[in-house]
Amino acid sequence: MVEPAYTVKALDESTWPAFAALVERNNGVFGGCWCMGFHPEGVGKQTTPTLNRERKLGRVRAGEAHAALVFEGEDCVGWCQFGVPDEVPRIKSRAAYGKGQTAPPDWRIACCFVGKGHRRQGVATAALAGALALIADLGGGTVEGYPESADSVPAGFLYNGALSTYEQLGFNRDRMIGKHRWVVTRVVDPSA
Repeated sequence: MVEPAYTVKALDESTWPAFAALVERNNGVFGGCWCMGFHPEGVGKQTTPTLNRERKLGRVRAGEAHAALVFEGEDCVGWCQFGVPDEVPRIKSRAAYGKGQTAPPDWRIACCFVGKGHRRQGVATAALAGALALIADLGGGTVEGYPESADSVPAGFLYNGALSTYEQLGFNRDRMIGKHRWVVTRVVDPSA
């Protein structure tokens, strides 16, 4: 079998239409989140998919939303959201995370998503690797992620990504912050 050829692009106004098309093909992602759950605004009963979309587009236009988008041809098939801690402060297992934190990271990996029909084809790995490359372009630094073991939760709930994917890309386990959730870290050197 031939592996699909992927390209990675940053989320910005020029790539927004492809990102939006992927989200719309997948029910707004997690019922209309639009990848807003980790931003300060969050999501919940007080928000709607339409409001989440508007807020995400506003963040993209303001340069306050970062993601590595994975393309197969012209179609966006997945992404990896990242940002500085103030951009994506709403991580899961926050209380346990705070108990063991010694220093804040420079960057966080907040959410990974692969569209239906493209899972288990290397998209998540391409997205995470793309995020690391974009972080290097933005000056590098310490990057944290919060993955779970792929065998501990259903694939559709691995929104932080699989632990094995992070480890494959050079992340090291720091500490557990939930029954299956880890804090993993990696230092990314700045691009030359």
